[in-house]
Amino acid sequence: MTTLVLLDTNTYLRLAKRVRPFVGLEFGQVPYLLAIHKVTEDEVHRSAHLKFKNPWFDGPEFAEERLAKQVRLTKDEKAQIEAARSVLMGWVQMDVSRFTSFGRSPPGYADCWLLAFGQVRPAVVVTDDLGMHELAKDFKDIKVWHGYELLAKLKTAKVVDDALVRDIYQALEANGDMTKTWEDAKHKVFKKIFGPAPAA
Repeated sequence: MTTLVLLDTNTYLRLAKRVRPFVGLEFGQVPYLLAIHKVTEDEVHRSAHLKFKNPWFDGPEFAEERLAKQVRLTKDEKAQIEAARSVLMGWVQMDVSRFTSFGRSPPGYADCWLLAFGQVRPAVVVTDDLGMHELAKDFKDIKVWHGYELLAKLKTAKVVDDALVRDIYQALEANGDMTKTWEDAKHKVFKKIFGPAPAA
């Protein structure tokens, strides 16, 4: 049975421009299927900052791919996701300080919606948002990956090669988009490409 891999906004923006095709891609022995929902697209369209930084987002190639491969939900699934999202939002509100430590921002509407989707469908949610990872720890039926974990799995499945991994890392650095998790993974998960971490 195919397992959906649902991309959050930042994961999509970090990988979709260079891993082609992306949405709708099936890979691995499980197999996994990369998916996106309109809630992610809406998040980009509502943010002038994200639109400015990612002018390619609404290019025909990318917009058509998202539209053609967009996840469709039944009325019942939508109701279940909304109910689960409400529970997750309530959970965050009970201990906001926990989700804002270490400079994190607490999971918002779209974040909780994606995690709720992961519970209902079920699916793996790919996000580099540490607040979402923290929230998912409390719910055993929510599975999350970091963006670099998805990239590593794509490499194992031979969807991407060493040169593309290097290209993606160069783009993250050039765009000022390198998170600590991606930085740490560079010399651990991708040690064969980048070598060990330089001595401090």
